[in-house]
Amino acid sequence: MKKLFLFAFTLLSLETVIAQNACYWQQHVDYKMDVVMDTKNYQYKGKQELVYTNNSSDTLKRVFYHLYYNAFQPGSEMDARLQNIADPDGRMITKIKVGGKEVKESRISKLKPNEIGYLKISNFKQDGVDAFAKEVGTILEVTLAKPILPNTKTTFTLDFDGQVPVHIRRAGRNNAEGVEFSMAQWYPKIAEFDFEGWHADPYIAREFHGVWGNFDVNITIDKDYVLGGSGYLQNKNEIGHGYQDAGISVSYPKKTKNLTWHFVAPNVHDFTFAADKNYIHDVVETDFGTILHFLYKNNPKIIDNWKKAQKETDQLMQFYNKTVGKYPYNQYSVIQGGDGGMEYAMCTLILGEGTYEGLIGVIAHEMAHSWFQHVLASNESKHSWMDEGFTSFLEDLGLNEIAEKKLENPHEGSYNGYYYMIKTGKEQPQSTHSDRYDVNQIYSISSYSKGDVFLAQLGYLIGKENLMKTLERYYADFKFKHPTPNDIKRTAERVSGANLDWYLTDWTQTTNTIDYGIKDVVNTTDFVVGEKTTITLERIGRMPMPIDLVVEYTDGIKESFYIPLRMMSFEKENPNPEIKRTILKDWAWANPIYTFTIDKTTIKKITIDESGLLADVNKNNNTYPVEIVKK
Repeated sequence: MKKLFLFAFTLLSLETVIAQNACYWQQHVDYKMDVVMDTKNYQYKGKQELVYTNNSSDTLKRVFYHLYYNAFQPGSEMDARLQNIADPDGRMITKIKVGGKEVKESRISKLKPNEIGYLKISNFKQDGVDAFAKEVGTILEVTLAKPILPNTKTTFTLDFDGQVPVHIRRAGRNNAEGVEFSMAQWYPKIAEFDFEGWHADPYIAREFHGVWGNFDVNITIDKDYVLGGSGYLQNKNEIGHGYQDAGISVSYPKKTKNLTWHFVAPNVHDFTFAADKNYIHDVVETDFGTILHFLYKNNPKIIDNWKKAQKETDQLMQFYNKTVGKYPYNQYSVIQGGDGGMEYAMCTLILGEGTYEGLIGVIAHEMAHSWFQHVLASNESKHSWMDEGFTSFLEDLGLNEIAEKKLENPHEGSYNGYYYMIKTGKEQPQSTHSDRYDVNQIYSISSYSKGDVFLAQLGYLIGKENLMKTLERYYADFKFKHPTPNDIKRTAERVSGANLDWYLTDWTQTTNTIDYGIKDVVNTTDFVVGEKTTITLERIGRMPMPIDLVVEYTDGIKESFYIPLRMMSFEKENPNPEIKRTILKDWAWANPIYTFTIDKTTIKKITIDESGLLADVNKNNNTYPVEIVKK
């Protein structure tokens, strides 16, 4: 009977997964691009052929492309956002004095014609027939020559002229550390169409969403430049610059002025490169098969840090592989460029100066995005917490793994960031579109810190072992797809058996907070019933949670009590097996008061959640006797 039951249960579980994904589909693209760089004028010309496969059940009469560089022009939506948001990104503004008062001025608003960015499209054809294409800010709206029927392919061709803007945000020329070309978001990129429809969001310096596909890209540029970026270089022996095979010398004809770099990037949703005449290029072969490339300026002040970081980058990627799942590509490049750090397909652009701790911290974060954005490609415009938050969670674990001194809770910084946001009174739900946050700081804390806490606190709910199994299964089930918030929730439910819809709803779609407190502790001594302590707890915040409570007695012995949450229909394994645990009756959310009794009065201390993983916004009522906790 047990074998039959297990077989039936396995079939049921399999059917559940199939049922969830039975209607799943995603579009597919194949890019071929040839681009010629004019390095003197920071301009480029290109041709693009795009084979678009419509795997949806819709007949498409229009398509949309992103023209990101058009954002770097005076009067653009990005410029307007900078001038109207309360706390504009400091990298994108200049502080000036006007009448003795400091004013923040958008750097984009002051760009000259030869400094702006642009992408101009011409000669757009569908299967060789002219189609009407209209530029609207950072979006190209195309009315097709013929509809794309379900489960059919069509080929788009176009010519494009681009100008690389003065570096202001992520992409551009001559960044703060002197990297000449940070070529991110540089080509006409078709927008994503999925079960929700078109995602043709204007670019105002926030997040991205792209279509899975294959890229075949030829970049012709002055031979003195060294390139790094997405994909696999196909002509290493022609290029040199550290890319050629060992023992092969490279010699150029004397009249050669330019080289053409041929990259192929399979199964990605973006293509990025950087170029500079002064790059050092180091190659590290790992034990797990991925080749690491490091490209950085030949600056004596930073070389030691970049050399030192190579070993720990290797260690971090190995840890990420073991924690989530194998990185699926054969190369990853860490490239000095851009500003701060930004993740791209098979690479990152990061600033290279500053402290070593800052350098390895940025590498740890951006490389973790290879799992939670460039393999698990959630729509980061709509669900930035799944992208930045899950990445921050993995980053915290990775940095803790390679640190000499381990932290008991490596996510503590994210918890503190979340508590700070609550105190500001400016929090918006995590379901807010990334472009719709009133304040940049709140977007950042909500996405990075509160998103990190979502997973750390999930470990509090279902146990650490179940949490780590959830991450592995989530990766295995949804890699190379576009998972939604429901997918991580359902994965956790399948792994643990818990009901978690309430958790996803309260944490991500509301600003409800968690606040539980010890309301009363009463000792009684009775000749009939003996010594007893009655403990009364209260739920003050709207958001429900199960409760881990530890009682320490005057003899030093500790005992734990677990109060399951009724709507969760689940009992967690004892997180501290060395401490005796009693499972109490469940707590229904509608009742704000919960009372239970223990058969002792020799109590020294009572604590709600010793682990610190419960994001309780008021720790001061979580202990008895009361201990004031500063946050």
